Amino acid sequence: MGLKKNVEPKIAAFSSANLRLTCSVEKPFPYRIYPIGDQAITLDYGNLIKDEINAQVMALFYWLKEENLHGIKDIIPAYSTISLVYDAAMIRKWAGNGSVYQYMERYLTNALQQLDLLALPSSRELRIPVCYHQSLAPDLLELCQEKQMDLDEFVAIHTAIPYRVYMIGFLPGFAYMGSLDERIVAPRKQTPRTHVAAGSVGIAGVQTGIYPFASPGGWQLIGQTPMTLFNANDDQPSLFQPGDLVQFEAISIDQFYQLKNNPS
Repeated sequence: MGLKKNVEPKIAAFSSANLRLTCSVEKPFPYRIYPIGDQAITLDYGNLIKDEINAQVMALFYWLKEENLHGIKDIIPAYSTISLVYDAAMIRKWAGNGSVYQYMERYLTNALQQLDLLALPSSRELRIPVCYHQSLAPDLLELCQEKQMDLDEFVAIHTAIPYRVYMIGFLPGFAYMGSLDERIVAPRKQTPRTHVAAGSVGIAGVQTGIYPFASPGGWQLIGQTPMTLFNANDDQPSLFQPGDLVQFEAISIDQFYQLKNNPS
């Protein structure tokens, strides 16, 4: 493969003004609010993968973190939903004659009305080295054959654009990113693997992602990064955070093992 040889192996992280998103509710997306058990609530924009919707989810996430309402135990953003886990006993003190859920529903509705005043923080861009050698990419050759393209073309498409981290889930530090160029979109495998190596880069539908740990998995595997993506001893264990932009950079198999065996 004609992979780039002079790739800086370190992760570059920076903020850029041209990545700044402003979230407005002049034309709000349709949504619904519903309970999850008796101590959680979700605001849901539907089963969609859209940057504009995810930007509104993230704007709400940052507003809620800044508001820091006592009794909120966790705030969980996803592609098109945001969920709040709360202490019902504490929230009940402010609920008045209504229920705790009704209070939280009003709280979320009021939060949405504040978003036209909020600009999202500049996105971080993370450059992640990936080796697309066939020994680390068990599904790549078959995908190329199905799509009638050579390996270099597939790699060039996958590394051409930055991908937005929509959410963290499945495993600690597993970032769901998108959206893929339609030319390399592929479904999950019909039969998941019982073992996927840590660092494996996969695609599933319009999503791409990296397995932070060895685990079972059903995504199509097209490469592997030598980077450590999750460290429980760090103040921020997960390398990726929702809203990040991730740019993949192709490296050779020699570079892969050099980085793997000599982490910085």
